[in-house]
Parts: sequence; structure tokens; C-alpha cells
Amino acid sequence: MLLDMAATDPAPVILILGDEELLADRAVGEVIAAARATDPGTEVYDLIGGKVEPGELTRLSSPSLFGDRSVVAIRSAQDLSKEVVTEIVSYAAHPADDTVLLLVHPGGVKGKALVDGVKKAGAHVVAVTKLTKPAERLAFVKAELKRAGRSIGADAAAALLDAVGNDLRELAAACSQLAFDTPGKAIDEAAVARYHRGRAEVSGFTVADSAVEGRLGDALEQLRWALATGTAPVLLVSALAGGLRSLAKVGGAPRNLRGGQLASHLGMPPWKIDRVQRQLNGWGPDGIARALQAAATADEQVKGGGADPAYALEHMIQTVVASRTGR
Repeated sequence: MLLDMAATDPAPVILILGDEELLADRAVGEVIAAARATDPGTEVYDLIGGKVEPGELTRLSSPSLFGDRSVVAIRSAQDLSKEVVTEIVSYAAHPADDTVLLLVHPGGVKGKALVDGVKKAGAHVVAVTKLTKPAERLAFVKAELKRAGRSIGADAAAALLDAVGNDLRELAAACSQLAFDTPGKAIDEAAVARYHRGRAEVSGFTVADSAVEGRLGDALEQLRWALATGTAPVLLVSALAGGLRSLAKVGGAPRNLRGGQLASHLGMPPWKIDRVQRQLNGWGPDGIARALQAAATADEQVKGGGADPAYALEHMIQTVVASRTGR
């Protein structure tokens, strides 16, 4: 939960501050749900900052003849006029008993007077800033599935991030799909691959992982499937080259670095370093160099230097796998 008020009366003035839209929308929904849990008849007014007129808050927060409660939600609060900002800051110091004022502001300089004013007046602040760290997004994925009564391991969660990307709305949708469509309580990497390998990024990473781990048959089968479903050859080369570069970075890192120090030195999240360290088994510096050269050759061929991109990709994978085993 974003707010610690699911079963209690929400604060009279709440500022939802930050630029992560999904979390902001959820925070708004939780405030409304909390208000309606206290009073099912709560009236909700959902307003856009640039369209709020002077006096409108005063009108909407005035006591009702029937004693009804209300939530006045103002989104894009950075676009409020100066007159309305003055009105809101004054109101926040002495809010009405039966109204919850909810302000949604993305942060930044625009509308800062509103943010500073309502904070000084004692507004409850909910931070919804973007999740920029890989560990935060992994925690988000795990929390999403926990909300759905499911669990997911670290490797499977990392695979989902690789597949879907960093957009929280897409991650939330992917988690919802997995929770709905997969049996059992725990979601594993196989389930992630089954539902998301159709995307170009997933196809490339799946092929790359199989190749660097020495699974030639799997890599070739996945390659043909990816090409058949329209994945661009250049994306497949890029994914494999990226995987090989990760091997080189982790394999060449100072041996005295561990944990956060190693992650900081390499500029890679810890979960990815753990995966690459497992994949390094069987690789040596000469083999990685040969594999990178094969990827560079394939890249040139799929960009017009060769007549048959599919053949170039298959030859690349065969060379990569052979380089790992030393043959």
C-alpha cells in the first residue's frame, strides 16, 4: 500500500508528490477507497489543475445540508492559477471537517509555491517518484505479484524486467497477466519466457542466454522461432553482443571487489552480475574475444554485408558456443 490509511480516515489535506504516474493514480484510488470505507456515500470531485476556477474549492468543500463527505482531487496541480494556489494554501491551514483535499503534483519548479505552502500548513505528503534503481523495480514486481497472492523468484523477476522494460504500467500489466494465466503459487522463469518471449527484446535475450550458456540446440531453435515471428536480425545480434560484453566486464573485474562495490565499479545491478557470474563458467578471455569477433562479423553481415542474415546468425551462434567450450 502507498498509504497507511486503508482502514482509517484519510488526512484532510494530502499532497501526492512525484512523477511516477502509476503510483500517483494508485495513491488517489487508495485515498478515495479509504474515505468511502469510512463513509460509503462520499462524493468524489475529480478536477484538472488548469481548469479549477477561483472559489471552486470553497464551494465544493462547503458543508452539505445532508452532512455528506467529499473528496476533492486536483490532478496536475502544478497548472493551478496563482489565485487558486493562494486559496488552497489558505484552506490547507484550516481544512473543512467533511472534505479530503487531494493534490497531485509531479514535483519540479512549476507550482512550487503550492507544494511549499501546503507542506507548511501540515498536509500529509505521499512520495511517488520514479523507480530508477533496478532493485526498486525488482521489489515492485515482487510486490505486484504478492498483491495478487502469488510469488516470484529473483531470477524470474529479473527475466520479467529484461522482457518488459522499466515502465511500471507495463510491468504491472505483465504481473497481472502472469498471475491470472499461470497455475500454482510461484511463478518461474519458464512462465515468464512462455508469455513474453514474443517481444523482440525477449527473443534476443533468450537466444543470447542459451548461446553464452553453451546450449546450442536451444539457441538455434529459439533463433529460428524469433526470425519466424519477425524479430529483426540486428536486434538478435545486439542482444548477444551485449551478453558477451557483460561476460567480459564481469570476468575482467578486480577480484577484491564484492557486492555493492562491484556493482558500482561495473555500472551493473547486483542481480545481473550474479547471473553473468553463473554464465561465466566455461569461459576464458580468449574465448570471449573470439565470440565478440563473431558477433561483430554477424553485425556487419545482417546490416547488408552478407546475402543471408539467417545463415550469418546461425554461424555466429555456433561460433559463440564453440568458443565457450574451447573447441
